[in-house]
Formats: sequence, C-alpha cells, structure tokens
Amino acid sequence: MLLLKLMISYQKTLIGLLFFFTIINAHRAVSQQNTSYIASLSRQNHWVDSVYRKLNLTQRIAQLFFIRATTDKGEVYEDSIGKVIKELQVGGLVYFQGGPVRQVDLINKYQKLVRVPLLISQDAEWGLGMRLDSTISYPFQMTLGAIQDNTLIYKMGQFVAYDFKRMGMQMNLAPDMDVNNNPDNPVINYRSFGDNKYHVADKGIAYMRGMQSGGILTTAKHFPGHGDTNVDSHLDLPLLPFDRKRLDTLEEYPFRQAIRAGISGIMVAHMDIPALDSTKNLPSTLSRPIITGNLRDSLGFKGLVVSDAMEMKAVVKYFPDGEADVKAFLAGNDIIELSGNTELAIKLIKKEVRKNHLPKKEFEARVKRVLAAKYWTGLNHYHETATENLVGELNRAGAKVLVQKLADNAITLLKGDATTLMLSPIQKTAIVSIGVTGPTVFADELTRWYNNNDVFTVDKTASAETLLGLLSKLRQYDQVFVSINDTRPRPASKLDYNENVKIFISEIAAHPNSVICVFANPYTIASLPGIEKCGALLAGYQMSDELQRSAVSAIAGLIMPKGKSPVRINQYFPSGTGILLK
Repeated sequence: MLLLKLMISYQKTLIGLLFFFTIINAHRAVSQQNTSYIASLSRQNHWVDSVYRKLNLTQRIAQLFFIRATTDKGEVYEDSIGKVIKELQVGGLVYFQGGPVRQVDLINKYQKLVRVPLLISQDAEWGLGMRLDSTISYPFQMTLGAIQDNTLIYKMGQFVAYDFKRMGMQMNLAPDMDVNNNPDNPVINYRSFGDNKYHVADKGIAYMRGMQSGGILTTAKHFPGHGDTNVDSHLDLPLLPFDRKRLDTLEEYPFRQAIRAGISGIMVAHMDIPALDSTKNLPSTLSRPIITGNLRDSLGFKGLVVSDAMEMKAVVKYFPDGEADVKAFLAGNDIIELSGNTELAIKLIKKEVRKNHLPKKEFEARVKRVLAAKYWTGLNHYHETATENLVGELNRAGAKVLVQKLADNAITLLKGDATTLMLSPIQKTAIVSIGVTGPTVFADELTRWYNNNDVFTVDKTASAETLLGLLSKLRQYDQVFVSINDTRPRPASKLDYNENVKIFISEIAAHPNSVICVFANPYTIASLPGIEKCGALLAGYQMSDELQRSAVSAIAGLIMPKGKSPVRINQYFPSGTGILLK
C-alpha cells in the first residue's frame, strides 16, 4: 500500500513538473518574441551561432529538411519515421492526420531523438481540425472571406496559435493567400479568402498577425499565386501563362503586402511560370530566378522560404531521384518539405556545397534562419508537452463561442429582404433538406420557430418520380424553407447532385414563398439555374453546425446577415454581394 501511494505521488509530481516546465517555456518564448521573427534575424544570436558551429556539414544540411509524420498509420510506420529522425537529425516535421493526444506523445518521443530540437509544423488553414480528430475546426478561408470585421479573423489567429503551442507545435503552414479568380480551381478554391486581391491581402494579414502575436511562425502560400490554375499540382505541373505585369499586380499582390506586414514564412508553389523563368517544365519551387531573384531580391523577403511538398507529381514527374531536392536547394529554399528520399537528397546537396555551387554565406544564412526560427519559438529551452486535459483545452468554451461568432458574421443574404426572409411563423411550413439522408441542424433549429411544419429530406440521387411526388406535396404549403447541403469534407465548385435534384431545386425556388440556404461552396450556386427565382437566398459557404444555426438565427431575426460574397458567383451575384437588412 505504501509503495502504491508513493507511485501515485510520484506520478502527480511528474505531471506537475511537466505543466511547470510548459509554463516556464512559454514565458521564455514570450520574452524572445518581444521582437518579431523577421526583426530577430538582423540581430546576432549566440545560441544560433553556437549550434551552427557544433554541427557538421551533413547535419547543417539536414536542418533544412522537414519530413512527414502522422499518428494514424500504426506503430511500425511511427517507428520508421523515428529511425529517419534519429539517423539523419532532420530539422523538422510536418504532421498530417491523427489525434491530438497521440500526436503530442509522438512529438515528445521524437524530440528525444535529436540533438537540436525539431521544428514542428502542420497544415492547419482552418485550425487543428483540418488534420486532427477531437479538435475544433474554424471556418474555411472562403467562409472567412465573407466576414467584414477582420478583427474576428485576427482573434481566430490567436486561438489557432494557442492550440499550436498547446500541442507542442511551432509553425502553421498557413494562411493561404492565393487570389482564387478561377471558379474551377481544383486545389485552392474554398481554401482562398476570395477573388479580390485587396481582401485576400487584408484577411490573410489579419490571420497571420493573430497567429504571430501568439508566438507561432506562419507561412503564406502558394507564391507567386496558385489561384488561377485548373490543374492540381499534386497530380501534374500547372501552367501560369500570364505576363509579368499581370503577375506583379494580381497574383503577387497579397504576398507583397504580407512581406511588408512582417510575415515569417512564404511557401513556394509548384508551377510552370514562363514569364518568370522560361526553363521548360521547371516548377517555380526549383527556380532560382523566381525564389532568389524575385522573392528574395525584388520583393525583399527576409524570412523562411518553404517549398511545397517535394513528393508531389508536379515535381517528381520531371525531376526524379533527388534531382528536385538539389534544384530546390540551389534555387533558394530554406525548408525543403517532404522529400521523396531525404537521405539521398542530403548526400546530393552535400556534393553541391563541397563543389561551391552555392555561396558559403548564403548556405550559412539559410541554416541559421531555420535555427533562428527554433530560437524564436522557444525551442532553445525545449521541454515536453503535457497531455493531461489536452482535448478539453483544445475544445474550450471560448473557442466554440468564437466559431459561432465567425459563422454569424459570415452568413450572407444574396437575395431578399426582411419580408421575404422572415416568413410568417404561423403559416403551414415545409422544411426541405437536400443532399442528406437524415436530419440536419438547420431543420431541427427551424422547427422551433415554425411550429406548423413538416420536414422532408431529399437524397442527392433521388429519382425523378420521387421528386415529382414531393413537388406535388409542397404546392400545398404556404411557405418553403430549403437547405442545400454539401456533405463532402472538401466542397468543390459543383455539387455532386444528379440532374433530377438540380431541376427540383429550380422548381421549388419558384414557389411564391421560398427561402433557400446554401451550405456549400458559393460557386455551386452558379450550377443551379433557376435558384435566383426564390424569395430569399442565404449563402452559408460550408456545411457546419454553426453556419446552419446562423442561417436560422437570421431567418428568426436574432441576427442580421452581415456577410458579403468573397467571389463572383454569376451575373446575378457578383463579388461583394451581400444585402444588409434595415
């Protein structure tokens, strides 16, 4: 019994120490972050200099490599990554899918394998929920693009920074600052703040400043702009055929503004851009004229240049077997992300350095930028991250309140007024949910305000016969509320509904008293001809519980729709459409 009590006491003491060191580490990081990361680069850093001197050439090169890590592929996979970390002493990790507690445990485990702490990064454009289960998802950037109060986006950045620090991570590979002026863009689209370069810049900077004020490194992507492409660079090399004037004034504009605002990192896209580098089939990530000549010299960027994933088809299709990594290094990237073969790439780059194919000062500056990033985020005093109450802290009440507030400010009235939106609560009401097979939050919430109701569900593959029968029933109702729902985790520009359902939407929109709410990518509205005939049309941008509640709140008159469409949908709804009720 005495032994058991001692063990329990020891465990409590250990947990307490972990929390203590986490707090101490946070305080030290704050003191180091009294100046921005960019400003810190112009000052001598004794820790950085000391670490650099202790590393041999291979280890210095390894600091530039960030490798993939997940917690959803089992122990064998995790151990294989640990072996690479230990043998190569890489500079950092990029975490993908998994769970928060498992990820923190693995970060703690991996950090013990290196002499210089790993810089931990993650793609979290809409927060940890983009990658991890049991965590909050903030709205997509397209949804944020509808919000007119950028202080809310700044606040979201602060909350995301808190989540990163709580997870023991230091770098978010966000925000996306592409101007999405191609509705059919298969890879950016809803990840963009919209098609207006000024709004993209302002909202991206607000998000970035929020995160950086919370002590997290940020990464604007995908330089010089991936918004007007129709090819997914994960699958092939996109062509950006525009002239230099167009690139300077449109695609590069948000990045130029972010640089002036002090962004800490910029990720370079894999694109063929003849106006900036005429080398055939050369991705921009491997182009010295684009990275060193344009981004560094012309735009004056002093922070971390991060390659997009080097395993993507846009790169390896033309430059296999480590050749791409060498070119990315010589082009000017500070962080080479997700190499197809890190060990081979380090060996090949080592040969290039020994042949003096890169100025010694430039090589030293690159390695020290990575080390300086580690210092700025407090990794020079690394301590383990505690897992106790982790999920609860990541899902704290304040974060949930903020997500709802963001949704309330995004909901957009594209057509209608107070009379056509807020229909009579005593009339016979039909509530129709389309694209789902079960109850929706929208329908459940709306029934509280419209008691004389019947609820209907329409599957996205419904037959013409079924839909004709339902239309006949709906004609017997005084008013109809419709929700159009996209249940896909990545909402595309066109709904995956069959033609029967699309025709049904057009018919139901013609009902004398119809209100339609679209919880989907705003571009999908353009592929639903006739929807503009409805009495009122609300854009909800994505299918989240919060946005469905916001739509009901707008219908019930609890909130006024404040959002404006961040993109041009069609001739009826240009970019900036958003009716403010009086």
